Amino acid sequence: MKKLVLTLIAAASTCIGTTTSAFAAEKTLIISSWGSPNHGINTLVWPTWGKWVNEATEGRVDIRIEHNMAPPPAQADMITDGVADVTWYFHGFKPGRFELTTLPEIPTFSNTLSSEQASAAYWRVFDKYLKKGKEHRGTVVLGVGVHGPGTIITREKVNSFDDLDGKKMRVAGEVMSVLGKKMGVAPVALPPTKVYEALSQGVVDGAFLTLEALKSFRLNEVAPNVITFPGGLYRGSFSILMNPDTLDSLSAKDREAVLSVSGEKLSRLFGQMMDQADQAGVEDTLARNGNIQEASPEMVSQAKSFAQGLEEEWLKTAKKRRISNPEEALAYYHEQVELLGAE
Repeated sequence: MKKLVLTLIAAASTCIGTTTSAFAAEKTLIISSWGSPNHGINTLVWPTWGKWVNEATEGRVDIRIEHNMAPPPAQADMITDGVADVTWYFHGFKPGRFELTTLPEIPTFSNTLSSEQASAAYWRVFDKYLKKGKEHRGTVVLGVGVHGPGTIITREKVNSFDDLDGKKMRVAGEVMSVLGKKMGVAPVALPPTKVYEALSQGVVDGAFLTLEALKSFRLNEVAPNVITFPGGLYRGSFSILMNPDTLDSLSAKDREAVLSVSGEKLSRLFGQMMDQADQAGVEDTLARNGNIQEASPEMVSQAKSFAQGLEEEWLKTAKKRRISNPEEALAYYHEQVELLGAE
């Protein structure tokens, strides 16, 4: 009898193992993620999107997150080369290649738009107009998004733009660079993963970054002074990219399924993550007795003057990038911003 029981247990184990393997994913998407493990991209965006993908493909496709596969600026090339299947990318890493993507970075100085709403507006204008510029050649754009309102983060307290004159400030991206130049700062290009070290060693005096970076990249440990602006001094533009051969390797049904949980849905998720991360950054900084202050009316007025002409420059760029009707694209973007801001 004991032998019979053991035989039945072994048979049951074999059946269970067979059943499990039968439902194992046929394809695992390798996601290259350059944010720290506790960053919202890794704790919220990838797990949620991975669940959506797995459910939409009835378990045939899942994901695996890999860290530190390459430095942040090399992520898009990794996708083009097929080293990884999916990544997230900050367009400011490659100035000159990504220029249409500066549109959502231009400040509006309005408090009405969350990062989720701004990312949705961005996806709509990208999908309808901007993708025709083919700036993401060699990849499939699954989603786009923006981070939260850009701030000024410094080691020493700042009360006016005069206090920034000649200071070494971290910048990334065209809009940040233009604004920084008008402020008279000495720009230092750095990915966010290198800013903590640069601040702690005095390589830079401050950084143009977001509230989420205060916690996600631990900046409040070395630069506890923050100045915020209504709607942000700028926003940063991102995309979520996939290798086209990877997408083509899926069945038609699974390709459609993956794309059905991407687009605006994924873009909104990215924005939600940024909204939550900004709030966490504020709470963590205040808990550490950091100084978060609103820009004075004089600074806001000056910032608006610094931003003048940015949209006109974008229109010129869009024409060069063969967007057939850039004025129409710009008007559509503002229309979506207003529509979503009223939600």
